[in-house]
Amino acid sequence: MERTAACMLVIFGASGDLTKRKLIPELFALQMQNLLPDNFVVLGIGRTGMDDSGFRNAMADAINRFSPRAGNKNGEVTSFTERLFYLTLETKDPAQYHILKDKIDLLDQQYHTAGNIIFYLATPPNMYNIIPKALKKQNLHRSATGWRRIIVEKPFGLDYDSAKKLNKELRSVFDEDQIYRIDHYLGKETAQNILVTRFSNGIFEPLWNRNYIDHIEITSVESIGVENRGGYYDQSGALRDMVQNHLLQLTALVAMEPPSSFDSDSIRNETLKVFQSLRPLNEKDIEKSVIRGQYTESVIRGELVKGYRSEKGVDANSRTETFLAMKFFIDNWRWGGVPFYIRTGKRLPTRVTEIVVHFKKTPHTLFSLPGIDESVQNQLIIRIQPDEGIVLKFGMKIPGSGFKVKNVAMDFHYSDLSDAAIPDAYERLLYDCMQGDSTLYIRGDALEAAWKFVKPVQDAWAHNPDIKVYGYPAGTWGPEHADSLIEGKAGGWRYPCKNLSNDGLYCEL
Repeated sequence: MERTAACMLVIFGASGDLTKRKLIPELFALQMQNLLPDNFVVLGIGRTGMDDSGFRNAMADAINRFSPRAGNKNGEVTSFTERLFYLTLETKDPAQYHILKDKIDLLDQQYHTAGNIIFYLATPPNMYNIIPKALKKQNLHRSATGWRRIIVEKPFGLDYDSAKKLNKELRSVFDEDQIYRIDHYLGKETAQNILVTRFSNGIFEPLWNRNYIDHIEITSVESIGVENRGGYYDQSGALRDMVQNHLLQLTALVAMEPPSSFDSDSIRNETLKVFQSLRPLNEKDIEKSVIRGQYTESVIRGELVKGYRSEKGVDANSRTETFLAMKFFIDNWRWGGVPFYIRTGKRLPTRVTEIVVHFKKTPHTLFSLPGIDESVQNQLIIRIQPDEGIVLKFGMKIPGSGFKVKNVAMDFHYSDLSDAAIPDAYERLLYDCMQGDSTLYIRGDALEAAWKFVKPVQDAWAHNPDIKVYGYPAGTWGPEHADSLIEGKAGGWRYPCKNLSNDGLYCEL
């Protein structure tokens, strides 16, 4: 990796949690790897009254709390925070943006950032259409000497129509190649490794199709509840919060065709093709193919855990889903007839994200697998988090007379690479944006296609009050009705443990 070009990062919402927990600590991580240029500066924008000194002190504290690279490097922290500046601004008032322009011009002259600017919208979504228009009025969206880019956080729209509208509004100010729609799941090292596993290994790609794969299972769950975000989450739910973005993006990495080259346009073209091939969900069948649930009061390790409807900020009669399981198909030549199963939820036994590729059983069973259905013998498990790694499951002969077969596992853990640290997703994504690499960012047409796929689910839930929301005790693997989606598939859902090596165990953690 090489150092980035000179640039300025302007963060709207600089006094918020995202800036303190992720953006500044990960910028510091880039600095510690000597990947930031000497001519680099951060300008934080917020409504909270603060001066440069106050902002620097707050961010130094954030680095020491949230950056594993801080350690005893107080000198490096101080040196880094000297690049940080802050401007108090009423961001909803376009008339104030001339103050921002003056500040940007001053910093550009002082630190020689060559007119290169990244605008980062770490703000509530209702600001996504206000800030770009205000920037345009001050001609900050263009530069005669450098480039201008904008990073937009999720949620990008609330549904298909709002996403289309927001895309249109953004494109009225910025060109598509200037817009970086962030999904931090794509920044995870192990998510990117899906492409390497598939396309750099001749043992996998020939088998990666409907002829050899029975079904694919994608799970991303958390052990925590909504914490202090009940008000936000009750307006979002698992479908908007996880499925439309994270899980469908992981699906695209698993299902895409090999790109013609490893560049941004080629990879994102293949992502779009996957979303365009998703079989439209029939509203009449949604009750059978999409199961939603809500966690209820339970006792976990001797402690009483409140149910979702008792959480602060949540409507006492809420029908917002904290769990969702879905079955769908990709109608193309590679995947025709192969079911995909996705599952996400809060207050489940553990925090884990993984992909399980279930290969078809052999045409004829020659050997016995005591207590094991031969159809669960061959699995490839790609663990995104935690205990990042890969497990390959297959049958081996038990020593002794006869041909009794045991299911065994070959596993690789990223932790085995003691000389290689796994970078945080934001570290990689910030670096890529500075380099002008949009490979791991979502293109507008793919985003709209993903929203279009989930639209029938949103419509059915809005118009049909008879579609049930199933309760499940906090600390369990969701409502039992989710098992109906995967009936007929040997073993049903996989129950992953926090430790990747604890394979085959039912982990109540």
